[in-house]
Amino acid sequence: MSKILLSADSTCDISGELIERSGVRLIPLHIILEEKSYEDGVNIHPDDIYRSFEQMGKLPKTAAVNTQEYIDIFKPYIAEGYEIVHINLGSALSSSYQNCIAAAKKLGHIYPIDSCNLSSGSGHLVLEAAGRIAQGMSAKSVAEEVKELIPKCQASFVIDKLDYLRAGGRCSALAAFGANLLKIKPSIIVSTKDGSMSVGKKYRGKLETVLIQYVHEQLDKYDKIRNHRIFITHAGIGENYVELVRKELEGLHYFKEIFIERASCTISSHCGPGTLGILFMTE
Repeated sequence: MSKILLSADSTCDISGELIERSGVRLIPLHIILEEKSYEDGVNIHPDDIYRSFEQMGKLPKTAAVNTQEYIDIFKPYIAEGYEIVHINLGSALSSSYQNCIAAAKKLGHIYPIDSCNLSSGSGHLVLEAAGRIAQGMSAKSVAEEVKELIPKCQASFVIDKLDYLRAGGRCSALAAFGANLLKIKPSIIVSTKDGSMSVGKKYRGKLETVLIQYVHEQLDKYDKIRNHRIFITHAGIGENYVELVRKELEGLHYFKEIFIERASCTISSHCGPGTLGILFMTE
């Protein structure tokens, strides 16, 4: 049986227990802040970005893992006889997948997977891959089966205020001002076809009311939802809101495991601290 390394871009937004459970090696994307380059989750964290934004009003730039970096990380493992299953941030959002493909062509023994997703939507695929590796499947078979699951990963978020979207050029200052004034909180939906993002329902009202409505409307959209796990992933929102959503999900008596995760710098820098999503899988 071949040895398999499971790896993923840091944007899969799993941590602690789930990293240990899956055995995944996370490869950090880059955060360029004040002309210095940092590794996401290693020597910079979302709160660092928020503090910088409050002080300077500017957001960092984010950069993909380049081909040579993938080669440098994977080459020693391949020399030791490993094959590698790597789960990338969606190709509609980053060039990491294309760079990983280039590394795979040069080294061989690497199976890159375009998650067509972000955050813990990709995290679901990490855990699915880990389960198959534990069953003794080959790297090629793991990659093939995980790719079949991509359309089943449902990811969405609600954004409290549009300040970070405005600063990042994703909406106008006037639109952000109007939305904040009217307490409009848009949902962002990740396409299961190609990982692109679009604006879903625009909620209005207090955040606690919006979050409950959002949770039920997202779950009600699907006839068959897998009950093995669901993520509540947030970008630094207040603990009271996280607990509100957790209790609402627990009250359904449906999901076997509810995981709470904090979004990485790459994700957080685009949406800001008042962001929360539920991410689950369908049949």
